[in-house]
Amino acid sequence: MVIGLEVHVELKTAAKIFCDCPTTFGAPPNTQCCPVCMGMPGTLPVLNSQVVEFAIKAGLATGCHISPRSRQDRKNYFYPDLPKAYQISQYDLPLCEGGALSIETEGGQKTVGITRIHIEEDAGKLVHLPGGGTLIDCNRCGVPLIEIVSEPDIRSAEEAKAYLQKLRTVILYTGISDCKMQEGSLRCDVNLSVRPAGEEALGTRTEMKNLNSFQSVTRAIEYEFRRQVDALEAGEAVVQETRRFDQNSGKTLSMRRKENANDYRYFPDPDLPPIRVDEAYLARLQGEIPALPDARKADYVARFGLTPYAAEQLTARQEVANYFEAVAVRCRYPALAANLILGEVLSLLGEGGGEIPLSPAHLAALCELWGEGKINSSTCRRALEALWRQDGPPEEWIETQGLWQITDETALARLAQEAVRAAPRSASDYRRGKKAALQALVGRVMKATQGRADPARTQDILRRLLDR
Repeated sequence: MVIGLEVHVELKTAAKIFCDCPTTFGAPPNTQCCPVCMGMPGTLPVLNSQVVEFAIKAGLATGCHISPRSRQDRKNYFYPDLPKAYQISQYDLPLCEGGALSIETEGGQKTVGITRIHIEEDAGKLVHLPGGGTLIDCNRCGVPLIEIVSEPDIRSAEEAKAYLQKLRTVILYTGISDCKMQEGSLRCDVNLSVRPAGEEALGTRTEMKNLNSFQSVTRAIEYEFRRQVDALEAGEAVVQETRRFDQNSGKTLSMRRKENANDYRYFPDPDLPPIRVDEAYLARLQGEIPALPDARKADYVARFGLTPYAAEQLTARQEVANYFEAVAVRCRYPALAANLILGEVLSLLGEGGGEIPLSPAHLAALCELWGEGKINSSTCRRALEALWRQDGPPEEWIETQGLWQITDETALARLAQEAVRAAPRSASDYRRGKKAALQALVGRVMKATQGRADPARTQDILRRLLDR
């Protein structure tokens, strides 16, 4: 399969792209529109300068060249979701061109090229009634978008998902969009074709429109690939068309024949002047972009000794990366901190995210106690869950619960002897070469101490005792 993605991102501006109407999600239908965003005769659009600023930040964050001069064009089509029957977009002179994103795949790191990023206005929303008929909500008309068009460099559903996730992360870091897929702030069109292995020529592509979840993208790609292969192997031709993905059936269904650029009859918008970008403006915007995921990932590997995988997971969410850094600079065990954050903290935080109630200083102190062997991993995780509910110094909670790790050799030796006396068969099995029997004895000591015995020291003491 050969895949290119067109990703539409709604920008987080207070007003629409060509008028002062608000962009609040979920407002009552047709309460956030005016003659300008509905394209009424006699109205004139005025470009929102923040839209240009946000689009340039997206281009800089993805390594694009920013055009010093670009323009806006009218894209004409007769769909019912745009009352004026054309969309203001960009055609041959886009704002950003020639970028790339690096993704992690099963075969290692891969670069996916970005053809262009251009600005445009969103269309309205159609509501199809169960009994027939369609309503239109024009609130979304004129909401500012950027369209990010990739090169056809993607070769699997997994790569497409990785690219989308990475792109979403980069956009979130820049702060130009909330990227809420469930609200349509990030939507994806998938262009897919197939060709015999080893051939370079591209096959006929189809476009699957408006996919708004990673799962939908993956399922749609897998189904459409099988559909096209089956058609070609049966001697049928693949038709260039626009298709939609049905969540219930897991199938893609034909919507309309695919339009080409000529069908849209692009021409420069006569009401909008060209967009000019100078070097000083670019330098200012570049300075406002924070450290991005790839830079942070490399820093975590070099500075904190993390694995590339752990660093990739930590940087996937900006607020998690910020929290990790605040913990890591306060303790001597950043790898332990990374493990706790990627395990317990993310599990407690959940998919919805939000604020982490445990202060970085207290998590760092917890990592110190674990790293120094004063508590074991089980106690560490129990303490984290307790402090998540009510934050405070971990030493106080551990003291109250009596969960300091037992490291005294004399006490552990006594416990080991009691375990051997209580389980002579396990001791005998170990002496006959069954090394797994040692763990049964360690387990007895751990149970007797409610998990407080140092497991490594306990194992060493038991081994010395049994070997004698």
